[in-house]
Amino acid sequence: MKETDLFSSAAPMTDAAVPLGFAFAAARAGIKASGNPDFAWAVARRPAAAAALFTSNRVAAAPILVGRRHLERSRGAIRAVVVNAGNANCATGEPGLHAAQRVCAEAARILGCDAHAVIPSSTGIIGAPLPYEKLLAALPSLQDGLGSTGGHFDRMAEAIMTTDTRRKTAAASVETPRGAIRVAGMVKGAGMIFPQLTPAAGSPPHATMLGYIFTDAAIDPAGASRLLERACSTTFNRISIDGDTSTNDTLMLLASGASGVAIEADPGPEAAPLTEAFCAALRQVCLSLAKRMVADGEGAQRLVELDIRGAANDEEALRVARAIAHSPLVKTAWAGSDPNWGRLLAAAGYSGARLDPGRVSIRIGEEEICSMGMVSPRLNPEAARRVMLRQEYVVQIDLGLGEGRTQLWTCDLTEEYVRINAAYST
Repeated sequence: MKETDLFSSAAPMTDAAVPLGFAFAAARAGIKASGNPDFAWAVARRPAAAAALFTSNRVAAAPILVGRRHLERSRGAIRAVVVNAGNANCATGEPGLHAAQRVCAEAARILGCDAHAVIPSSTGIIGAPLPYEKLLAALPSLQDGLGSTGGHFDRMAEAIMTTDTRRKTAAASVETPRGAIRVAGMVKGAGMIFPQLTPAAGSPPHATMLGYIFTDAAIDPAGASRLLERACSTTFNRISIDGDTSTNDTLMLLASGASGVAIEADPGPEAAPLTEAFCAALRQVCLSLAKRMVADGEGAQRLVELDIRGAANDEEALRVARAIAHSPLVKTAWAGSDPNWGRLLAAAGYSGARLDPGRVSIRIGEEEICSMGMVSPRLNPEAARRVMLRQEYVVQIDLGLGEGRTQLWTCDLTEEYVRINAAYST
């Protein structure tokens, strides 16, 4: 993937890349003050096997609570996902739950299915009542606009945006003797992004990650859940824009089975290569979407990959990565292309991970800036600054203690982020 690919809208989705068995539509319900499309849905022609990961935030929005119940009642057999942007329907009490349920019920009536076969999602302002009557009035337009082309897919991806500046989609395919399996996804999110997604059966600022992955492979709901968790663990759960976990974060995988090719989550020796190929395609789509989200972070100029290695174990490597990604001092240094390695070392030191400062080395791109816990004798500040002027670069930190390693993708913190968030609700 080229650097610039992540800093512009994804290429238009081709008709051939759209998974079989689904249709998509977007409409204007009048929730966004801009008047832009703000209501969308994805419809499975026949019940699709669905898996979902939801926010771990204990302040969970109404659509999260309703979605969990619907997935349980339907046993993962889902006909539609309905998404509104401009209002999070969070911290809205019983009226919020009623609003989410009413939208699902009306969508189900149009589709001729049970209400629990519809999953709601919302994103936008927290604490404002959801004007669900506007959504009900717009549902016939969604029904009339349904289509299975790449254009329909892209229009849904655009309608779910809030502070995003560009559409985020990705696709991959797996060739099999019985034909191709398609995987395609869309995601929105530019602020309040530090997803900590957990299974549906597990466990107040303003923005949200919403992600929807579609495939025409045949997978049972339990298998889809295992495969989604596996893909999410090293992609969406390894990004951070600002360290804030949203109340509405949602990631779904829907499998229509329309390709006729079955994927087993726990395959035997003969089926293992196909499952591995599918998992690779699923992770490719998830990682592309996750990195696109970080690159479009509110006010972001740089996408920074943190490569933490040499930790006592993987969990401690992740602690270091998160401490660095959430440090305003580090992120503002990145905004100014300042190779201030002392801030990186300090963040690693307070992360809670085991650390011997005398063993730590740090590189920015190919430039070594810290060696054995001190300034590197090979430090070239101007060369390091040139690396940091790139849109995308790697910060590698070797703790020198063990085999633990992780990657996490994050971004810089600029004045524009402050401007956007200082007056978001007004």
